[in-house]
Amino acid sequence: MRLDRRGFRNALGYFPTGVAVITAQSASRDPVGITVNSFTSVSLDPPLVLWCIERRSDRYATFTEAPGFTVSILGAAHEGVSARLATPGEHRLDGIALSSTELGAPALAEALAIFECRREALHEGGDHAILLGHVLRFWHRGSGDPLVFFRGRYRTLADCEPR
Repeated sequence: MRLDRRGFRNALGYFPTGVAVITAQSASRDPVGITVNSFTSVSLDPPLVLWCIERRSDRYATFTEAPGFTVSILGAAHEGVSARLATPGEHRLDGIALSSTELGAPALAEALAIFECRREALHEGGDHAILLGHVLRFWHRGSGDPLVFFRGRYRTLADCEPR
């Protein structure tokens, strides 16, 4: 039986996700970024996170060969940055407000949270690779509305504060 790929993708779209930008240093030492909604926590002890990248991505080699990466969790105001780094093509970070990190790959200056990670493992996962990162440092803003992706569109949450 052949799976309806478009239908499968549409069904997955019913799961709302946060949006993050992952950055790494390219071979030329210029930082590059990619928008993902596949970011998730794996373990608290040790602190591990993961994200996925399509093997056909023009940034695949940069991210899979880099010794580490930085994750910036996007807020509602980052929709433009997210859209820019989600499409094929140029992925330098020129013109984006950045903060330096100890690992070298910058973070987005106004991110809701930042995780600096050493690459722990790389696993094949169909047409994607799964990058597992060991969190070395993290920071969070303490407030702010997240950028959310749902049914193929950016959204925001109406109520983000805990009850």
